[in-house]
Amino acid sequence: MKRCRPASFAIRRRDAASLAAALGLLLLAGQAGHAAAGDPARGEALYKGCKDCHSIESNDVGPMHKGVVGRTAGTVAGYDYSPALKQSKIVWTEDNLDKWLTNPEALVPGTKMFFDVESPQDRADIIAFLKQRAR
Repeated sequence: MKRCRPASFAIRRRDAASLAAALGLLLLAGQAGHAAAGDPARGEALYKGCKDCHSIESNDVGPMHKGVVGRTAGTVAGYDYSPALKQSKIVWTEDNLDKWLTNPEALVPGTKMFFDVESPQDRADIIAFLKQRAR
């Protein structure tokens, strides 16, 4: 014998599927937000790769990073910046640092910086480290 389900069951089932999909999206969004937060301890380990050209306290092949977050690009005394970076008037916000580390040449064509960081999590971790340790 065939049982008939009331129409409200079908609606509730569809609503449950929609709710499950919405919750899944919220979980993914929460994970993306978490990834963007950055881990300064991990960033410190990743920063070791930056030390081929940079240090926190002094200019080297690249400019020092002390005070980089919030500073205007191309303004560290004693460092010979590219004309492009000097004229960029970029302020090193977290967002601009992320863009810079993603592809420096795309952000400032003509820059001397040639290194990029592919992973969004690695960039977030390096930026978190700079915010915390390079004040």
